[in-house]
Amino acid sequence: MQRIALVTGGGSGIGRASALALADAGFTVVVCGRHPETLAETGCVAIRADVRDPDSVAALFDEIA
Repeated sequence: MQRIALVTGGGSGIGRASALALADAGFTVVVCGRHPETLAETGCVAIRADVRDPDSVAALFDEIA
């Protein structure tokens, strides 16, 4: 069974630490945030999204579905 985690704010701080810990634990991790350059540095699947914007969140889920 494939384990997938979605981490918002994954480019820095607690979000980044969580994403990296989940990846180390064997999860496929999708990180989202407003700054694609820092998201890409995590080595996880990176998608630009602003969770304050409902249209951005809808687009995020369309992309990962």
